[in-house]
Amino acid sequence: MSSAIYNNWAANIAVVLATIFAVIAAAFTHYEGLAWINRTLAHVGHPRRRSVLYAVLSLIALHIAEIWIFAIAYYALLLWSDTGHLNGANGNIFEYVYYSATVFTTLGVGDILPTGPIRFLTGTEALTGFVLIGWSASFTYLKMEHLWKPR
Repeated sequence: MSSAIYNNWAANIAVVLATIFAVIAAAFTHYEGLAWINRTLAHVGHPRRRSVLYAVLSLIALHIAEIWIFAIAYYALLLWSDTGHLNGANGNIFEYVYYSATVFTTLGVGDILPTGPIRFLTGTEALTGFVLIGWSASFTYLKMEHLWKPR
């Protein structure tokens, strides 16, 4: 891909703005999701194992929602060819969800390769996913520490 694609400042700005929006949406979703999980666990008198299972499954669902936020950003941005391409993806939303999941989890399979300004969204999503997964891990640790204390 030629560097000429980066000369379209409107496309570059669109990618940056979409990235900012996706990061804020994912962080807000994560915060509100954790708050909801925390409130639910505080009011539910389930056995410890069921509470931990509920927390873990809820966190997985929360991360899937965040992956979809980024997938929709890819889908919207790639409607405009000046924002770049995902080589190896066929343009189907589920291809973008798959790509987003590999980036969010920092798995990075490599069967789909970003080119052009869209790479900014890809790099930022990896950082965001890493931070949000870490946040979930610390939340899980604190919940398990609380739930597993001797009664």
